[in-house]
Amino acid sequence: MIITLIIFLIVLSLLVFVHELGHFWTARRFGVRVDEFGFGIPPRICGIQKIGKKWKFTWGGRQITNEEPVIYSLNWIPIGGFVKIKGENGEDVAANDSFPSKPIGKRILIIAAGVIMNVVLCIVLLAIGYGFGMPGAVEGQSKYAKISNVQMQVVQVLKDSPAEKSGLKMGDELMSVGGIGIKSVDSLHDLLASKEGQSVRVDLVRAGQNISVDITPQKINDNVSLGIGLVQTGIIRYPWYIAIWQGVKTTFVWVWLIVAALFSILKNLIIHKPLGIELSGPIGIAVMTGQAAKLGWVYLLQFTALLSINLAIVNILPFPALDGGRILFLIVEKFRGRAMKQKWENMANNIGFLILLGLIIAVSFRDITVYGGRIVGAFKGLIGL
Repeated sequence: MIITLIIFLIVLSLLVFVHELGHFWTARRFGVRVDEFGFGIPPRICGIQKIGKKWKFTWGGRQITNEEPVIYSLNWIPIGGFVKIKGENGEDVAANDSFPSKPIGKRILIIAAGVIMNVVLCIVLLAIGYGFGMPGAVEGQSKYAKISNVQMQVVQVLKDSPAEKSGLKMGDELMSVGGIGIKSVDSLHDLLASKEGQSVRVDLVRAGQNISVDITPQKINDNVSLGIGLVQTGIIRYPWYIAIWQGVKTTFVWVWLIVAALFSILKNLIIHKPLGIELSGPIGIAVMTGQAAKLGWVYLLQFTALLSINLAIVNILPFPALDGGRILFLIVEKFRGRAMKQKWENMANNIGFLILLGLIIAVSFRDITVYGGRIVGAFKGLIGL
C-alpha cells in the first residue's frame, strides 16, 4: 500500500504539474507577471530565482516582491503544484503586467491552458503507449496494428447475475467454460445454449492467478448466459507515426464517453434515479492506480492518460472554483461590459469549493467502506502489527 501511495502521489503530481505549467507558460507568453511556480503545496522548503545570468538559491517562505523575478519553489506537501499569477484575485488592475489588465480573450486562454495541457498529456501518453504496445479491444483496429496476447476479457458483470453471484469481476480473463477454450463471444453463446440450469466450471485468470469457479447459466433476455460482457482484447502496437494519430483519436473518443457519462449522472440526479455509474474519490483512485501499476508500466501509463483527460473535462465545467467557472465569469464580463464585483466572485468560488470538498469527502467515505480492509492492513504492516 505504501508503494501504491507513492505511485499515486507521483501520478497526481504529474497531472497537476502539467496543468499548472500550462497556466504558467501562457501567462508569461502574454506578458503577465508570475510571482511563483511551485512544485508541491506550501509551506515552501526552498526555491531558485534567475537574477541576471545567475541563479540565486533561497530557503524558506520569504515573500517575493514585484521587483524580483519568478521563484521556482519546492514545497513541503508533495502533491502537484501551483502558479501564483499577479492580479489573479482581482488586485493590481492598473498594472500593465497583471492578469486583469489583459484582454478577456487572453485571460480565457491563460485559464484554459491548464485544461489544454492535460489533453495534450493524455495524447502524448497514449501515443507512447501505442508505440510500445498497449492493451485495447482487438475489434475495429486498423491494418497497421500489430496485435499480440489476444484474450477474452470480462468488461461487464450484470447485477444479480450468475457471474456476480460466483464472484466474477471486471478485468478477469476468461480461459475456458466446461473445459472448452473460449475464443470469441459467439463461441461462448453457442456453448451455453444447451447449458441452462446446469453447473459449469469456468476457468479464468485474475491478476496473474488461475481461478476456477462453478456457475449455473440462466436465461437472460432470451439467451442462456453467465451475465457477463466479453471483449476480445490484446496488446496493440502501432508504428510511431500511426501511434500519434491513435493517441489523438483515442483521447477524443474518451472525451465523448466521459461527457456522455457526466450528462447521464446529471440527468439521473434531476429525475432522482440511481446514478448508474460508480464514482471514486482520492482513495479509490489511489487503489486503482496501484492495481494498474501491478499489471505493468504500460497499464499505468494508460490509466494516467485516462486520469489526465478526466481532470481536463471536470476542470472545464462551468462551476465556481473550477477553471470553467472562472471562464464563465469572464464571458459574463464580456457581455456586461464590466467585471463582476470581486467579493461576489470570491463568494461564488468559495461556495463552489465547499460543495466540491463536500462531494470529495462523501465519495471518500464510500471508498473507505469499499477499500477499508486494504487500508487497515497496510497501516498495520507499516507499524509492524
